[in-house]
Amino acid sequence: MCAALLAVAFYMEHVMGLEPCPLCWLQRFGFMGAGLVSLLGFLHGPQGFGNRIYGFLLVVTAGAGLGVAGRQLWLQNLPADQVPACGPSVDYLLDVLPWVEVLQTALKGTGDCAEVMWRFLGLSIPGWTAVFFVLVIVVGLVMMFRRYKPKNWLQG
Repeated sequence: MCAALLAVAFYMEHVMGLEPCPLCWLQRFGFMGAGLVSLLGFLHGPQGFGNRIYGFLLVVTAGAGLGVAGRQLWLQNLPADQVPACGPSVDYLLDVLPWVEVLQTALKGTGDCAEVMWRFLGLSIPGWTAVFFVLVIVVGLVMMFRRYKPKNWLQG
C-alpha cells in the first residue's frame, strides 16, 4: 500500500504537474518509513514479541506522518489572512540550509502547504494521506495487541 501511495504521489508530481510542498515531502517520508518497516517485517518474519516491535515501529512512523498531514490540514483550513507566506522550494532549501533547518522550516509549513491543488471525494491530498496513515496505524496496533499462540519448541 505504501509503495502504491508513493507511486500516486510521483504520478501527481511528474504527470499532473503538482509541485509538492515541504509538508508533502515529509508525508512521503512517513510512507517510505512505514513501507520500509513493513518490508523488513515481511522479510524477517518475526513471531510473538518481534511482531509487536514491528507493529510499534509502524505506529511510530505512520503516527509521525499523520501529525504532518494534520498540520497541513490545519494550514489549509486557516482563514486567508492567517495563512503564512509562501516559501522557497524544498530543492532550494536543501541547497542553502543544513538539513536540520530544512526540517524545521518544513514542519512549520508555508503558504504553499495551505493551497489545495487537488480534491477527490471532497478530501484534499493531506486528507487522503491522513486516512491512509490511520489505516497503517490500525494495522500496527493490531500487530501490537493481537494475541499470539506460543510456539511449542519441543514439537519442532
